[in-house]
Amino acid sequence: MEYTLREMMTIMAAREIHDGDIVFCGTGIPMLAAMAAKNINAPGSIMFFETGALDSKLEEIPMSIADSRVMYKTSSNLGIMEAFCTMQNRITGDHVVAILGAAQIDKFGNLNSTSLGDYFHPSVRMPGSGGACDAASFVPRLIIFIDHERRRFKKKVDYLTSPGYLDGPDGRRKAGLPDGGPAAVVTNMGVMKFSDTTKELYLANYYPGITPQKILENMEFSVDVSQATEAVPPSEAELKILRDTCDPHRLIL
Repeated sequence: MEYTLREMMTIMAAREIHDGDIVFCGTGIPMLAAMAAKNINAPGSIMFFETGALDSKLEEIPMSIADSRVMYKTSSNLGIMEAFCTMQNRITGDHVVAILGAAQIDKFGNLNSTSLGDYFHPSVRMPGSGGACDAASFVPRLIIFIDHERRRFKKKVDYLTSPGYLDGPDGRRKAGLPDGGPAAVVTNMGVMKFSDTTKELYLANYYPGITPQKILENMEFSVDVSQATEAVPPSEAELKILRDTCDPHRLIL
């Protein structure tokens, strides 16, 4: 089956979502990945949104988290405060997952979605955190989407919007943050994960037709590629559900 890199990214992220996970997601490809997981490999997963919609039955892709379609056949329609309480609730164990995007990332999974260059005189000013800093700070598991470009994989992010592991294995504890942090970084070239000991990125999977060397060439810093294996491409069944059920109008794909 032929597939696009965007479809590959979506399916790879969906595979990181497990049955029973409670998924905090924004719009765009994170929402599509959550929908794909719900319809393919994690039917018992639950989606919720910053605007308060809990357990959404997404039959059409909403254009934003304020789109009324996120509230269709929900278990509850709450408010922002309740949504953030759900995100921080450790009674659920490690089942809360957030899916975020960013403009820059470093080797410890720290994210920048605020500004490029000097904060006070930036070359580009971006939307900023929204709820991303809260999600990165408090959810047990974080999945990150980012294009694999040298300008995005930085030795040091221009601005720290959302914390990963900060400066290493003990960084979150020293900052007063709970256990948790980034689990996977899904790019248009492969999937990267974090070492249990150093909390640094390493290459877990590279996509068919893309080499680990090409991935390294598109980063400012080096990562371990010794464990990397070629990713399993989307199956015919996965692509059919993604295209025909999740995004039939190709609003995101």
